[in-house]
Amino acid sequence: MNQTIREVLDFVEENDVKFVKLTFCDTFGAIRNISLLASELEYAFEKGVTIDANAVAGMEYENEDVRLFPDPSTIQVLPWRPQHGSVIRMYCHIKHNDGEFVQSDGRHLLETTQKQLQEMGFDVAIGSDVEFYLFELDDSGKPTHIPYDRAGYLDAAPLDKGENVRREICFTIEKMGLKPLSSHHEKGPGQNEVKFRYNEALSAADDLIAFKTAVKSIAASNGLHASFMPKPIKDEEGSALKINFSLEQNTNGIDLDNATESFIAGILNRAAELTLFFSPTINSFERLASEKSPKYIACAKKKLHQVIRMSSSDKRVIHFNAADPSCNPYIAYALLLKAGAEGLKNNMKLPKYQDIDFSLTDCKTLPMSLQEAIELAKNSSFIRDNIPKKHLDYFIESKEKELKEYEECVDKDKFFEKRYFEKI
Repeated sequence: MNQTIREVLDFVEENDVKFVKLTFCDTFGAIRNISLLASELEYAFEKGVTIDANAVAGMEYENEDVRLFPDPSTIQVLPWRPQHGSVIRMYCHIKHNDGEFVQSDGRHLLETTQKQLQEMGFDVAIGSDVEFYLFELDDSGKPTHIPYDRAGYLDAAPLDKGENVRREICFTIEKMGLKPLSSHHEKGPGQNEVKFRYNEALSAADDLIAFKTAVKSIAASNGLHASFMPKPIKDEEGSALKINFSLEQNTNGIDLDNATESFIAGILNRAAELTLFFSPTINSFERLASEKSPKYIACAKKKLHQVIRMSSSDKRVIHFNAADPSCNPYIAYALLLKAGAEGLKNNMKLPKYQDIDFSLTDCKTLPMSLQEAIELAKNSSFIRDNIPKKHLDYFIESKEKELKEYEECVDKDKFFEKRYFEKI
């Protein structure tokens, strides 16, 4: 929905909208929002809404209040809220009082990156397969670690208890403008997956945030807890964020097949140093360290634990397998595009696809610990060139602190519980 400010204001008046949620993500991808009375929306468009930057992760270094400016093109009605006196939600740009974007605004970073790629003659369409777990609540309404069911991959009801919840999720996100393609029970007990259609990069990141919000809200309305934690159950399957994308040309005279290979080569070239932003928690590496997870920095057409898999039916469709739902999608997608763009600029060549057992070769692997990922990111000139310094320094310092707290914690399970289980 590509609305103008005037169209949004008219929609609010004509549809009995009473509240407006202004939504953004902090540095780590946690969803933040502030609610306005609809009567204040016109002022918000013009002047912005002031928030305390010191209270938001990643903005402490701003040392001043910042302003949220709603993006009218992102308007969504929240279907789970009342029909009369309805609620709409818009994503925001985050700016200083002088109008400059704050360094921690990942949405602006992705928007800028997308425009730079377009100037090179390319667009990227992104779709997602998102996995999550459903858990029961206790008598006081708090999440337990009891999975909603004991079903497995593609099981059907009644063994698959999540079928009706997934159906409600798909109906809901469809009303919000997302386009779900399929849903099913995944391998883990209580684990589910929903797949939705491709969108341009910025909208795709917005879609992922909308999806996570919808899943958590619908799960709660069904007396359940939805967790996007990468590895919520130690000995069961981890939850991945499978980023599916395709390179498209917006300029004539481009050999798209060769460009796609260079784009993939660029991503593989930077995959190790970017891991911190695609798998950003200690728990992420519980998933990556498991036997079935992607670890080899390679590209092939079969699922052999490689970072990138090519579609068997369309060689321009690319599946990036090394991310999980705990990442900040704006930053992750921006870095994916920047690495691909580097491959395009340098006309990088991709080794011939080989459906082999990479463990039998000298194929490089992703970092297998948060400590290793931090060191690779700290020493990466590519990351320093593409993420604002204050933002990068804050992110790395926070991850080093997280790692230290984990190492000093006696009860590791309680650390995961406090840090990830309910928050992600």
